Amino acid sequence: MLRAGLSELNAFVAVADSGSFSAAARALDVSPSALSHSMKGLEARLGVRLLNRTTRSLSLTEAGENLLVRVRTALTDLDEALEETSSLRSRPSGSIRISAAESGTKLLLQHVLPAFLAKYPDIHVEFVIDSRMVDIVNDGFDAGIRVLDDVPRDMIAVRFGPDVRFAAVASPEYIREHSKPEKPADLLKHRCIRFRFESGKIYRWDLRKGGRETSIDVQGPMTLGNINMMVEAALQGIGIAWIPEYAISEHLASGKLIDLLPKWSPSLSGLCLYYPANRHPPVALRLFKEAIREWASTQKLPR
Repeated sequence: MLRAGLSELNAFVAVADSGSFSAAARALDVSPSALSHSMKGLEARLGVRLLNRTTRSLSLTEAGENLLVRVRTALTDLDEALEETSSLRSRPSGSIRISAAESGTKLLLQHVLPAFLAKYPDIHVEFVIDSRMVDIVNDGFDAGIRVLDDVPRDMIAVRFGPDVRFAAVASPEYIREHSKPEKPADLLKHRCIRFRFESGKIYRWDLRKGGRETSIDVQGPMTLGNINMMVEAALQGIGIAWIPEYAISEHLASGKLIDLLPKWSPSLSGLCLYYPANRHPPVALRLFKEAIREWASTQKLPR
């Protein structure tokens, strides 16, 4: 039976991820020559080339690509098994890395994380705030937080947020100067504040009234990639913004922003924590999921 040491497999993954022996060697705290010798030994025992080497580049062969997929999964499972075993002690420990929208992070910071981190001081939670819809498995995340409609079908989702209503809003000053749109098509004549995802895509305004839907590619003087900055731009009278209602509820109540087309404002299903259905979640993630589920049970959420 062919066998490879755990250190060799970890080294192979490090080389594949970094694309160079020098970078992988720094990460592993070994010399590049020792790392190269280790990879040659692994290739010799397997009887197949894993890496294409030139003086300027390093890439995986087809055999290397196949091995990387299997080894990465196996090492992840092994790390989770060791972490779970370690967590059987009296104080659960571990790290959770989550790809999240800013709104979901804020909600959990307000209602779940303070008590959770106080109860489990050896658990570390990392949020990576991103407007993109990332592949949480390929990008190395334990879980993600997005609206339920955007969660892939092969994921387990734990809902914790109410439906998200979008609204076209502007300041009273803007309305006095430019008038108020009466129907969606009127938005094309207005100065609108657009949102750009990190992928580069501009967000279209999808309005809905009963069974009628329309998608508007608005124009305007400003494009932003942050909801809070869009709120600020609308407050300053720069233009009309298309914003989730939770981000502007106080400004709507105070009259600093006006809901312009309330009958055309659609709602999306609420926020949720999601993770792969085909993986056994580590202890830290299971505890965090239960904390979210417990808090969500006190909220009145649609089924």
